[in-house]
Amino acid sequence: MVPRIDVRDFVAKKRYTGALDFTFEADGTLCLPLTAFASPVHAKLSYEIYADDSVGVAGEISFTLKGQCARCCAETEQRVVFGTEGVFVTGEPKDEEYPYRTSVDMTEFLRDSVSFAQPQRLLCGACAQEE
Repeated sequence: MVPRIDVRDFVAKKRYTGALDFTFEADGTLCLPLTAFASPVHAKLSYEIYADDSVGVAGEISFTLKGQCARCCAETEQRVVFGTEGVFVTGEPKDEEYPYRTSVDMTEFLRDSVSFAQPQRLLCGACAQEE
């Protein structure tokens, strides 16, 4: 389960920064054929609540993919580590911002991060060396 950042509560307690370390299942976000998640997604993030009540989130996600090599069809696994960041705002979000009211739900942000982190194709070690 993806934790929420309860902005109203944290501001009242004067906790403007913090860290989050959790795992979650990323079902339905995999774009590669013949590939599956071999592990849950691990997120290690930090957050900061700014004076205008926007919230910045940054850190990394990591997961392992398993499936068939796109070249030789051998079974393979690939570890993916991806740096990510996002901004959550209370008003109308602009291009790459996410909206929130009183607490930040990171579900959409993490879904986007997993999508962006995926390689264009899954390759076994031998085929990756040939590239």
